[in-house]
Amino acid sequence: MKKILKRAFLPSFMAASLASITLLPAQPAAADRRVVEDSLVGAGAGAVTGLLTGCNVLRNAAKGAVAGAAVNGANGLRRNPRNRNVAQDALVGAGASTLTGVVIGGRGRCNRPLNNAVNGAASGTAVHIWRNNRRR
Repeated sequence: MKKILKRAFLPSFMAASLASITLLPAQPAAADRRVVEDSLVGAGAGAVTGLLTGCNVLRNAAKGAVAGAAVNGANGLRRNPRNRNVAQDALVGAGASTLTGVVIGGRGRCNRPLNNAVNGAASGTAVHIWRNNRRR
């Protein structure tokens, strides 16, 4: 019975997986041309929070870079990207940093979800401040 099910479903499952992988890059990206700049600002803010909290600076910089890119992507979805919201930027940064902390892993007090969220919120707020103070 198992061989019959494998022969019936496996080829169609493989074809569906292959089709979804090939169609994935056809979707437009939500980030704008300043995603690298926002990632660098987020990484800088993450490194500073790492220094202030006594945690690993490189891990915090990586989490901050992801938070900066996520904030950029969230604002790329707006109709008017200049109309930014600091609370949204902080929450998006906190969520992205928390998920990155789960992926990166680690031990100790520095890899708690609350610490990752604070790091991401600081990075998201830094990107917000950077974008609002830039001359267009």
